[in-house]
Amino acid sequence: MTDFINKTFKGLTASYYTRQLVFGAAIGFMLVFLMSGGFKNITVGLIIFAIISTLLYPYSRFVYESIANFIFGNNVFFVNAIWLLAVKFVTMSICWAGAIGIAPIGLVYLYFYHTKNNTNL
Repeated sequence: MTDFINKTFKGLTASYYTRQLVFGAAIGFMLVFLMSGGFKNITVGLIIFAIISTLLYPYSRFVYESIANFIFGNNVFFVNAIWLLAVKFVTMSICWAGAIGIAPIGLVYLYFYHTKNNTNL
C-alpha cells in the first residue's frame, strides 16, 4: 500500500506540488468567498468540495500541463500579457473545478510512470 501511495500521491516533486497547492488554495478561497456571499452562507458541502479540489488540484494541473506540452512542444508564443493571464486563470479554474474528475488520470499516469521506471520515492 505504501508503494502505491509513494508512486501516486508522492509522484510529483515537492516544489511543484507546493506551488500548485498554493494556487489551488487561492482559487478555493475565492470560490468559497464568492459562493457563500462573503462567508455569510458557508455550507459544509462547499467546504468539503473546496478542500478536496484544492488537494487534488496539483494532479489535475499536471494532466493539463502534460497535454499542453504534448500539443505545443517547445514553441514560444508572444501574446498580450492581459490575455495570457486571463487564459491562465480560466485554465487554472477549470482544472480546480474539475480536479475530482481529472486528477485520477494524473495519479494513474504517475503510478505507471514510476512503476515502469522502478523508482522508489
